[in-house]
Parts: sequence; C-alpha cells; structure tokens
Amino acid sequence: MHIAQRLPERALVALKAAVFVLALVPVTRLAIAALLFPEWLGANPAEYITRSLGDWTLRLLLLTLCVTPARRLFGWNWLLRLRRMLGLFAFFYVVMHFLSYVSFDHVFDMGDILKDIAKRPFITVGFISLVLLIPLAVTSTNAMVRRLGARRWVALHRLVYVIAPLAVLHFWWMVKRDLTEPIIYAVILAVLLGYRLRFKWQLGRSRAAPVRARG
Repeated sequence: MHIAQRLPERALVALKAAVFVLALVPVTRLAIAALLFPEWLGANPAEYITRSLGDWTLRLLLLTLCVTPARRLFGWNWLLRLRRMLGLFAFFYVVMHFLSYVSFDHVFDMGDILKDIAKRPFITVGFISLVLLIPLAVTSTNAMVRRLGARRWVALHRLVYVIAPLAVLHFWWMVKRDLTEPIIYAVILAVLLGYRLRFKWQLGRSRAAPVRARG
C-alpha cells in the first residue's frame, strides 16, 4: 500500500517550470531547424514538421493519461498539478499539427481541406480528435470548473478517452509501411485504458460488497 507523497510548494513550482520548458523544446527545435538548419528536417521538411508535431500531440496525450494511474499506484498526488499543463500542451501541438497540414499540404484552400477531411479516413479521425479537444482546452480553467460544476466538468473531460484512441487510429492509418510506432502507442494506450477499466471494476465491487453484507 502506497503512502501519498507531497512535494514542497517551491519544488512543485520548479517542476512545473521545468515541464513547461521541456514541452516547448520540440516546437522550438523545429523552428530553429526551419530558420537556420533546414538540413535537420530531411528531404521533405514539410512532412517532417507535420509528422513531428503530430507525434508530440500523441505523446502528450498519453502522458496526460498516465497521471491518474501514477497517482493511484505511487501516491504522487502532486502529478495532478501537472495534468492540466500537459493537456493544454497536447492541444497546442495538435493545433500546430493541423496548421502545418493546412498550410503545407493545401495552402489554406478551405475547399481542398474539407474534401480531404471527407475523403481520407485518417484525416477524418484526426480532425475529429482536434474538434473534441477544443472544449477540453476551453474549459481547462478554474473558472470554467466552477461554472460547469465538478461533475459535469469531469464528465466532459472524459472525452479524452475517446480522443486518445482516435489519435492512435489516425497515426496507425497514416503510416503506410512500418507499423512499429503505432503499435507501441496502441499498446501503451491499451494498458492505460485497461488500468482504468480494472480500477472502475474494483471500485464497483468494493461499493457493492457492503450492500451484499447487509443483505
């Protein structure tokens, strides 16, 4: 049985600052490469940038989903103070990923973009993921939690359990040859969702046990 671990406020502030800086590293590296070292981006810079931004969206989504299992397993309650930031960075990267796609692939031609979304399934599910992330990002503030109420806010933010599988599916369908990375992400997601289902099942059993005992 774990013991809940607390971090001093000063250490938590430093950790949040470190996570903030680290989360900006990938996009900063892409910007520096595009401006100063284009050879870093390979033979197809546009594809490299779009793919990299999408990869980091998925990684940050999965990191966000890791918070609750890690908190329950190890008693790291302070991780909750990082979850919102990780989620907002996931939204930031998916927006950048989408802007990269519409600018490089379609030069902001809305007609072509809408046709592509409707025609290609991997684009469709990726776009759905983006749209579903918008209400989560908009309601990420404390003021919105109070306005919605805790129960409705939690219910809304459970959309992440739809968004993450769609994001993995988007990546899986996009990859044409080597499926190693999509499989790794799918396994990680399956473990995280499996843990959540197991926890819910155990919680249901523990709540039902006293009722059976009284009966």
